[in-house]
Amino acid sequence: MKLLKKIAVAIVMTASMTAISSTAYAAEAHKDLNATVQAAAKNTEASLLEAKGLLEKGGNTGEQIQTALNNARQSVKEFRYEQTERSRQKMNDKIRSAREAFMKNDNTKALADVNDALVIYAEMKKIYDAAH
Repeated sequence: MKLLKKIAVAIVMTASMTAISSTAYAAEAHKDLNATVQAAAKNTEASLLEAKGLLEKGGNTGEQIQTALNNARQSVKEFRYEQTERSRQKMNDKIRSAREAFMKNDNTKALADVNDALVIYAEMKKIYDAAH
């Protein structure tokens, strides 16, 4: 009988510790998620502005432009917020279109797509900041 009581107490204590621990970790993960989204937003903007500047500058900057557009596409994947999901998809399409236009040596269309992506980014950031 004493053995059953000890086992029951051990199970109850383990269950309560597990429940408390998961609650504490869940709150911390949410905080980190906001930081991740904000960092992704800043990286996306920086990459788009870099690509825009290089496209306007012209010259022998092909690899740098391609890298900036690739970085923007990667960081926009982390810029996730439920209310801006459709806008995020549109922005990703614009960045992809800009990259494809650049690969076809159509810098005018690439620059226009980057500018459109920056407009979409501004709208997304406005919605995200209003909610946070």
